[in-house]
Amino acid sequence: MLLYRIIVLVIGYFCGIFLPGYAYSRWKRKDITQMGSGNAGTTNTFRMFGFKAGVITLLGDVSKPMAAILITWLLFHNREPEGVRLLELYAGLGTIIGHNHPFYMKNFKGGKGIACTGGMMIAFCPIEVPIGLTLFLAVALLTKYVSVGSMVGLLSFFVQTVVFGELGLLDVTQHYRMEVYLLAAFIMLMGIVRHRENIKRLLNGNENKINLKKKKEGTVA
Repeated sequence: MLLYRIIVLVIGYFCGIFLPGYAYSRWKRKDITQMGSGNAGTTNTFRMFGFKAGVITLLGDVSKPMAAILITWLLFHNREPEGVRLLELYAGLGTIIGHNHPFYMKNFKGGKGIACTGGMMIAFCPIEVPIGLTLFLAVALLTKYVSVGSMVGLLSFFVQTVVFGELGLLDVTQHYRMEVYLLAAFIMLMGIVRHRENIKRLLNGNENKINLKKKKEGTVA
């Protein structure tokens, strides 16, 4: 299983390295890493290029872990039936790492992995999505901070994974259950660490707030 874990991490990584937000900005003859927060993920793309670009980026980022998990299932559901669910989570983790740290970007800087984590939830445990999405939207809209909603969503992913795992709803054998929980905790903490600059701005009172007003492409919301 160790070799299989490595294989699916690599599969996930290479599914994750394509950044739709960065590709869109280059198509527009701009560089999103030099705009706004410098982040190549969904939120900054939405802020810099508007709703259409944000939706395209969101769909692309959500699809990447879904593709990695599907590939993992196709490769291992017969070969490793008891461990395939764990391998799927490793594939999701690999995708988030690839999205956050693509090898071809300067300083290996990509996105923050929130949309990727959402896509992983859809593919790995869709029953987690309603609560996670509701909490993300509610907190983001109430506080006006996407970053706060994102971190609450990450926390909900971990909590739900443990709760549903203990209820036997994840289809994970007892042998691998604790490892699944540890992976979920690692994914949550990795996402929160990626928000460290947002946390600093929140503490300083200068974090970017949600702005739903229409703006010119390439300007900060």
